[in-house]
Amino acid sequence: MRVEYIKHPHPPLDLPPTALALGFFDGVHRGHQQVINTAKLEAEKRHLKSAVMTFYPHPKEVLSKQNVTVNYLSPIQEKITLLEKTGIDILLIISFDARFSELSPQQFVDTYLIDLNVKHIVAGFDYSYGRLGKGTMETFPFHSRSLLSHTTVPKLAEDNEKISSTVIREALAVGNIEKVNDYLGRIYTVEGVVEHGEKRGRKIGFPTANVSPDSNKELPATGVYIVKVVVDGTTFEGVCNIGFNPTFNSGKGKTIEAHIFHFTKEIYEKKIKVAFIKRIRGEKAFNGVEELKKRIEADIAIARHYFST
Repeated sequence: MRVEYIKHPHPPLDLPPTALALGFFDGVHRGHQQVINTAKLEAEKRHLKSAVMTFYPHPKEVLSKQNVTVNYLSPIQEKITLLEKTGIDILLIISFDARFSELSPQQFVDTYLIDLNVKHIVAGFDYSYGRLGKGTMETFPFHSRSLLSHTTVPKLAEDNEKISSTVIREALAVGNIEKVNDYLGRIYTVEGVVEHGEKRGRKIGFPTANVSPDSNKELPATGVYIVKVVVDGTTFEGVCNIGFNPTFNSGKGKTIEAHIFHFTKEIYEKKIKVAFIKRIRGEKAFNGVEELKKRIEADIAIARHYFST
């Protein structure tokens, strides 16, 4: 996959004729996949290369007057990996800044579609472009001046609910990880480096890997989860706690601690991946270490039963 980072105003780019999927694509969920797969089909039908155009950072970070920081379902490097797996030929990453945000819908179509040799675009029914999002799929024929054709992809819904990044974030915030995974079409993962912690888990018989994720990664709700953990390309089963360690009142902020079954290696400073499968329970404070140990044993038993069945 060819990746091009483009900042406005962009220099001339030698790109082949493409069928282009347009969108922010945070999470690359099933709705996004429908748009991208449609672009791939149109590219094949029209003898074009397939391409995706996305943007970074999120427009809210640039346009908000209150210094908003956006957490992503897929930070930019993860998004690149996910998009590469779709099998597209070219990925265009547009730097979304104040100057770019001021482009009119006509300027955007002229400069970022026509000038970049795009011949056909594919976007969701609610996609908008140009300053204040005034360009829509309904106005696109006017702005394209018949130089580009287009396909509008209808809403993808489940149980009458649109599959969207917003809905996935809402499910993640309440720990409904099974809904998150269903809407994504894959298991939600958090990748990070294993750091030295306070080793409380080791002291009570349940050693954990303390994972430091990307600072802009959207995390699941606090609680205990059934997980799979990928270390050096090998997948292990385990449980993971996301929370604030209320039993010990550590005051360290939110932590991600994964207990990996049948695992004894030292993996400090290694990057690992935690895949969240099912939430066992919410986080709670226990009356001492013995009560905590019994609850962890019960959590592990639930996870082992899940994997065995």
